[in-house]
Amino acid sequence: MSGPRRILLTNDDGIDAPGLSALRDALGRLGEVIVVAPSRELSGCAHSITLNVPVFVEEQVDDHTYVLSGSPADCVKIAVLALLGERPDLVVSGINLGANVGVNVLYSGTVAGALEGAIFNIPSVAVSLQWSPEPDFAAAGDVATRIIEQALADGLPAGVVLNVNVPARSADEVEGVKVAPQCPIELGEAYRNHTEADGRPAYTLIYGEQKPDIPPGCDWALLVAGYVTVTPLRPDLTNEDWLERLGSTEWHL
Repeated sequence: MSGPRRILLTNDDGIDAPGLSALRDALGRLGEVIVVAPSRELSGCAHSITLNVPVFVEEQVDDHTYVLSGSPADCVKIAVLALLGERPDLVVSGINLGANVGVNVLYSGTVAGALEGAIFNIPSVAVSLQWSPEPDFAAAGDVATRIIEQALADGLPAGVVLNVNVPARSADEVEGVKVAPQCPIELGEAYRNHTEADGRPAYTLIYGEQKPDIPPGCDWALLVAGYVTVTPLRPDLTNEDWLERLGSTEWHL
């Protein structure tokens, strides 16, 4: 990619999220940034899309900012198919507050926004910042933009998502950048059962007291160690090994 770029930016924390604003500012040095983002927080919405009811443009601030009633995937889908006159050169989603490593990529609306771009064969990037009580979104946006710039220079192909996670550390404390596989284990979650004020039994998702052993070299382990992690993802979830194995099975009905 050379020359001016049109960058479509979305997120799952909503249009007012400080991470979105910081990433828009940082990406501005790469090209024209167009924001199409949800009107509200939709963390954990995964790759949901809106069916059977309209998605509303709740606000059009200008030709570069649209606020929609739908999910991050809706935002990218509508931007590409309806809102923008021409397809963007790059889709970026974030900055999410909280890491999207391991199986979290399956639940993440942030990652889903980028994956939707990949479905349209557009190079795409998801950006997340490890949780901290005082997140530095400006620093994370600068780090992510530097990585995006290098990836584009190297020829980031269409249909690939770079899942970028930035550690909650000052710039001089970051250990570097590591390309890492997705952590293959569950995250040590649990449910707290309780009774609501109206008497209904309920379950609330929490992180369990028993933390799993994190395999070395995966995205989660390296992020905790202070590295910016970069993991290439794709929408195709086919298990190639088992595709061949199952293909050799003689099936009977």
